[in-house]
Amino acid sequence: MMYLPEPAIEAVELGKTYGRTVHALTGLSFTVQPGIVFGLLGPNGAGKSTTVRILTTLARPDRGQARVHGIDVVRQPDRVRRLIGYVSQKPGFDPVATGLENLVLQGRIHGASARDARARATSLLDRFDLSGAGRRRAGTWSGGMQRKLDVAMGLMHRPRVLFLDEPTTGLDPQARLDLWAEIGRLAREDGLTVLLTTHYLEEADHLAARLAIVDAGRVVATGTPDELKTELGGDTIRAGLARPADADRARAAIEALPGVGTVVTEGGALHARVGNGAAVLPTALAALEYAGVALASISVAQPSLDDVYLHYAGRSFDEADRLGTDASRSSEAVAA
Repeated sequence: MMYLPEPAIEAVELGKTYGRTVHALTGLSFTVQPGIVFGLLGPNGAGKSTTVRILTTLARPDRGQARVHGIDVVRQPDRVRRLIGYVSQKPGFDPVATGLENLVLQGRIHGASARDARARATSLLDRFDLSGAGRRRAGTWSGGMQRKLDVAMGLMHRPRVLFLDEPTTGLDPQARLDLWAEIGRLAREDGLTVLLTTHYLEEADHLAARLAIVDAGRVVATGTPDELKTELGGDTIRAGLARPADADRARAAIEALPGVGTVVTEGGALHARVGNGAAVLPTALAALEYAGVALASISVAQPSLDDVYLHYAGRSFDEADRLGTDASRSSEAVAA
């Protein structure tokens, strides 16, 4: 009989409503095995941050269950807090204090002696390549250094599970790559379980051993990034329309072709799932020309996570992200 390790995180049919109208979670479920980077991927307003707030005991679900290493987050929140680290979207450090002071204070809050807290802080500054700035006020650091400091603070008490809520938002490309490397090391070298929320498709593809794709407060697909893309099969034709008003005619022309699956048009762009892109493309070009549809661009590619999201949610990730920003702001206003 194969032994299966206890899940590091379990979310079972979680529901959460703010006020009477904002349904942040609508039966969200997933399981995370220990020692991996697990990605919650979804647009703004999908329910990722609400999920993390419940799992980190900062919010209570209206229904469902959540456990961290078998411990119920509602019934035994104190035990859960000793097992987890949490890095929120907003900075958690004191900008007036030095990096070293921020870390030592975090250690002391978690019950470490002054000596042990200082030793742990020094070790983490070295690990994150921050030793040279450790005695400078954190408010003077670059954005990438400050984000590393936030992550280091979440690790001061040696948690078994680390929650990172949109950790690279606002970082420049190089700082993002640096933080990706550190996050990968936490699971690979330290055996830490990392739950990462993100609305960056590339970040999820690069970092996550497994993904749960979230849309409108529920999980619509789970698996490794490669599994999710391979399951779609075939190719994607992406066309930019010179005249967005041609969207209906373009969709009708492409849907009539053999070998074409789902076709979606949004914001002057057309996405079509096809069995063999190279074979369908010439026919698609001819059909669009015959229909009087002018193109700004057209390409064929193998499935991406954007295609996976499009397949399960029925809309492109970028469009969902744009629309979800307003919903997210409404949710925050109601929650406040």
